[in-house]
Amino acid sequence: MPPLGLYVHVPFCARKCAYCDFASWPGRENDMPRYADAVCAEIARRAAECGHPAADTVFFGGGTPSLLPPALFRQLARALRTHFDIAPDAEWTVECNPGTLTQPFADTLAACGVNRISLGMQAAQPALLRRLNRIHDMDGVRQAVSIARAAGTQRLNLDLMLGLPGQTMADWRDTLDAALSLAPQHISCYALIVEEGTPLAAQLARGEITLPGEDAERAMYGAARDILRAHGFHQYEISNFALPGEECRHNANCWRREDYLGFGCAAHSLWRNTRRANPAELAAYLRGDAPETEQISPDDAMFESLMLGLRLTQGMDEADFARRHGRALWDVYGARLAPALRDGRLMRQDGHLLLTEHGMDVMNSVLVDAMGE
Repeated sequence: MPPLGLYVHVPFCARKCAYCDFASWPGRENDMPRYADAVCAEIARRAAECGHPAADTVFFGGGTPSLLPPALFRQLARALRTHFDIAPDAEWTVECNPGTLTQPFADTLAACGVNRISLGMQAAQPALLRRLNRIHDMDGVRQAVSIARAAGTQRLNLDLMLGLPGQTMADWRDTLDAALSLAPQHISCYALIVEEGTPLAAQLARGEITLPGEDAERAMYGAARDILRAHGFHQYEISNFALPGEECRHNANCWRREDYLGFGCAAHSLWRNTRRANPAELAAYLRGDAPETEQISPDDAMFESLMLGLRLTQGMDEADFARRHGRALWDVYGARLAPALRDGRLMRQDGHLLLTEHGMDVMNSVLVDAMGE
């Protein structure tokens, strides 16, 4: 089996963002030591159940991993290395937020082998950051980048958001320019999704904010493609752009539907065609409630491979699909996807089925066709 990815969820944050529906809680720092102990116990247990497999990527997400005390991060990293055969050249990514990344924490990351930091910049404009309830400004982003580089962590991703309430094309271009001025190796551009139950959803329902229209959001996405391409970035996934050789290996493996094991509250795993979801509530995880498991059917596995593979700009490798599922991709989906080939949403190239640039804008319509609905 190919090496798998390891994911650790850190559900603590300094302040809840207005758009966030992730499993994360502010003001729960006192739970951190108990949580780290529980995650380490889960790491040991799951590693034994799975035969202590090899891993080549590690990803800490949240929440805000950079809120952890350095000693607790070292504890978690040590547990992973003790119980899994982690490759010497493994990619270790940690999500950090400007305003929470300190030099001692960044130095700890480097000492533990972390070679990639992902910073949640989101926007360059103070008004937009306040609307999102972020705790930082652009000075905080610049300071976080300096801290990361002072620790010797040179691989840097910046997360940006488009389609924000009140965001203009000029704002978006300024955000891209500000991000590029920090010389990152990777930039992620995510369109805002207003999730039910979030403060942003309530503000939208009350008419207190408005969102850019679909055409404006699509224009921002197109501008990101053009501007980042002009600066040497290539788009390798719908929302992700990288300098050559700087793609996020962990996420790319997930999009190829490789196995991964997740640890911590709300973490998910995919292991030998079984999906596993840990309790989404912190209290439930800490008291040891059982995860939910689901055996994935052959039909669902094939659709997941197609759905995830089409997110990549290189598309779905048809030979790899046949190897994984024992059926040719075109035998399974050919009749359903023929219209998307004819109208220019899909194309076949060098043994891959891939979305065109137009197809990326309307990917959901392609997936609906694939489902035969």
